[in-house]
Amino acid sequence: MTAVRIGESLRFAIRGILANRMRSALTMLGLLIGVASVITLMAVGTGSSRAVHASIDRLGSSTLLVQPFQAGGGGFGTGVGSTIRRKLGLPPAGSRGTQSRIPSLSPDDLDALSNPQTAPHIEAVAPIIRIDKPVIALGAIGHDETDFLLGVSPNYLDIDNTGVVIGAPFTEEDYRDRRRLALLGESVALHIATATVADLVGRDLLINGAAFTVAGVLEAKGSSGQINLDNRILAVGTAVSDTLYGYNPNGTGALTGIVVKATAPGDVPRAQEELIRALSASHGVDLIDADFTVFDATATLKTSAASTKTFGILLTAVAAISLLVGGIGVMNIQLVSVTERTREIGIRKAVGATRRDIVGQFLGEAVFLSVLGGILGVLVGALAARFTIAGVDPAVAPFSVYLALGVSVGTGLVFGLYPASRAADLRPIDALRYE
Repeated sequence: MTAVRIGESLRFAIRGILANRMRSALTMLGLLIGVASVITLMAVGTGSSRAVHASIDRLGSSTLLVQPFQAGGGGFGTGVGSTIRRKLGLPPAGSRGTQSRIPSLSPDDLDALSNPQTAPHIEAVAPIIRIDKPVIALGAIGHDETDFLLGVSPNYLDIDNTGVVIGAPFTEEDYRDRRRLALLGESVALHIATATVADLVGRDLLINGAAFTVAGVLEAKGSSGQINLDNRILAVGTAVSDTLYGYNPNGTGALTGIVVKATAPGDVPRAQEELIRALSASHGVDLIDADFTVFDATATLKTSAASTKTFGILLTAVAAISLLVGGIGVMNIQLVSVTERTREIGIRKAVGATRRDIVGQFLGEAVFLSVLGGILGVLVGALAARFTIAGVDPAVAPFSVYLALGVSVGTGLVFGLYPASRAADLRPIDALRYE
């Protein structure tokens, strides 16, 4: 008997919806927009979060970059620390009598950071010689589309979490023998290749006039922020110092940077402390006026991820408001429907319809419209998520679909219950007299 009553209530609900198609369509439209907004904005938030985590993976979740800090060293300098020292009457950082040391990174720093006694949470270090915008030429064809070249040691590939997909990486023997070998980023290789990328291996590439043999092509890493990590060249650091840069890795000179790998992602803070302590002792400086700076890219990206998450929550809250408005629309339409169909309700109650039957009819209408609007909203939201939005590739999370559908059903139940109860409370005699 209960199944028969439910089926009858649904039949009356569908009949009522079809009898007022335009009104029903407008009711569903409000819920459709709300659900589509929730799906799309949550997809944008998920896509942003994935992009940040992908950037962290590309940069290496355990790496730190050390660079000379020109503003703080070299006599009193112009840094904040130098100002503090002048006001306190302290001698300049790094000074030796009347002489001041120019901020730089050297092989001694590599040795200091490689000491497991003083830096147990540092697994590996690699020197960096960076040259921006090198001019490259393959044969008679010149190119100037490369962002930067890095002269590095072989272990840089492991620290940077980068593989070689074509050819082979250079070795410690290549580094020791100062062989002129280069590994090309995917963008560089595609730009200069006259046939296939694989044909580049073994050919000579002129870099700022110096010939380097192409040893291989790096795996694609994509972009991190505004930096295209595929538009670069990695070359044997000793060969770069011989031909393109005035640094002698086996003597004195300056590096443009040192990349450090911690023993584990969770050890990065401890590795950074050990790094600062070791370099401060090596350079004869302190934290007030250190002549080097440590850059933790993952920390910056994690901060960005936190901001992105907060912004995503705010956007989702705004989208949820549209769902609330849609729910109010459902209630309003159902109240109008109850008023228009007062005589119908009176007739049904006069022929034996119970309060449950009337509630089921109008509540069924509200839930049916909400569910249908929710399903259409999910489809529209999923379609919108296939396009790039504000530079982000949205990613629809399954839980957002279930959440949106659940909320749409709940909207129908909550906002349909009052009109349904009001209809059920009408007295048959009053309903039949209604004009």
